[in-house]
Amino acid sequence: MWCIPKPSSLYSRKRFQLKPRPFTVLSPMDPVLLIFVVLAAFVIFRLLSVLGTRTGHEQHQDIEGLQRASQQKTAAIDRDLESEREGLGDEPNEARESAPAASAVSAAAEPLRAADPSFDEGEFLAGARAAYEMIVEAFAAGDLKSVKPFLAPAVFETFNSAASQRSNAGHEVELKFVGIETATIARSELRENMLYAVTEFASNQVRATRDRDGAVIDGDPNRIDLVKDRWTFARKLTAKDPNWMLVATTGA
Repeated sequence: MWCIPKPSSLYSRKRFQLKPRPFTVLSPMDPVLLIFVVLAAFVIFRLLSVLGTRTGHEQHQDIEGLQRASQQKTAAIDRDLESEREGLGDEPNEARESAPAASAVSAAAEPLRAADPSFDEGEFLAGARAAYEMIVEAFAAGDLKSVKPFLAPAVFETFNSAASQRSNAGHEVELKFVGIETATIARSELRENMLYAVTEFASNQVRATRDRDGAVIDGDPNRIDLVKDRWTFARKLTAKDPNWMLVATTGA
């Protein structure tokens, strides 16, 4: 049973007297005080390390840091790959012999593989497709300067002359390149230290030529034509530049 004294009796001097309770003052070097100080500092440090100081920019800074680290890692990988490619030529014969064989080529491309064991027909045709579309569009627009590095001087002069005559006559070509259906090597050879690849293209294009008045004088802007071309690309066997050059064009 709880026994709660009344306030009047609690403060009656006749009943009892309040005596000051002795207490101990801890000196600055007291071991107990030092222990509490160390523990408090440790707890505060752990909280700050886990929670951080909220300024509103922490997440943004962390993302940027990850992006920089990823970019640096990617750049390092690219440098390593480039170093490996540069070092392939210095590998001993045993290492080259143990390297995986290149992918097979078509019969028409065998002369290129025989002359250059590193020749990859798939990579060549991918580049030929891109060059074909780029050159056709440049010719239609009359802007051949952008593709001049991919054209032999004689081909550039022929294309440039035709574009000039068309412009002087007031004719304008409208071209929409839909896509390439096929691109294959029809014939190839090594002649006088030059590699030649005769490549046949079949592409879908919408072509129309208009006169000064805007009337259509050739083609149809509402029709997709199947266009076939046979282009000859060449590259010097010992050239370090992997790009091929267009040296001749005919209809397929």
